[in-house]
Amino acid sequence: MIRVLVVDDDFMVAKVHRGFVDRVPGFTTVGVAHTGADALAQIAAVRPDLVLLDIYLPDITGLDVLRRLRESGDGGPDVLAVTAARDVSTVRSALRGGVVHYVLKPFGFDVLRDRLERYAAVHDRLALSADVGQPDVDQLFVTLRMASAPMPKGLTADTSRLIADAMRDCPGDLSAEECAERIGLSRVSTRRYLEHFVTAGKAEVRLRYGSAGRPQRRYRWIA
Repeated sequence: MIRVLVVDDDFMVAKVHRGFVDRVPGFTTVGVAHTGADALAQIAAVRPDLVLLDIYLPDITGLDVLRRLRESGDGGPDVLAVTAARDVSTVRSALRGGVVHYVLKPFGFDVLRDRLERYAAVHDRLALSADVGQPDVDQLFVTLRMASAPMPKGLTADTSRLIADAMRDCPGDLSAEECAERIGLSRVSTRRYLEHFVTAGKAEVRLRYGSAGRPQRRYRWIA
């Protein structure tokens, strides 16, 4: 489980964000803080993997919290900024501080789920390898930074999650027809979702050439 500390000065917003985190498989909230000082104290005490950090806090700013974490001996946990701060200087300071993502309030569950799933994919890949090559690093940054592509007209979030789950459960790649058979959807509709995942950076496609005819498009989940 990836252990998360939620930091927000608004008690109700913090409660909502905690609920969002706990709904995403593989994540669990280990604490909630409402001030910068409390955030730093809880980080030292519970050692979370990831901090959902608001910028506007009543005592010190989230940027101050981020700076103090980076000045610590081990650099502290990963930080995902969740804030209403839209000014360029704040965004630049957060990026310089090494946030893994910057999410603007207000946002819904699907937005946070997407960022957390991307973080988890990178977290898991780094945990499996002692070193990586340049192609691996490039893919990690694509996975981490690329925001969700808008859902095309006619596609639904529920069916999207159903197909995504089917792809995650497959150790290799799938054709649109094979994926459609798994979930009971038409091949044409399934292929639209698969192509959307490719556009969003959540899946990759490669061509398999047979003895005759057009090459088959094969899809693999990477997010």
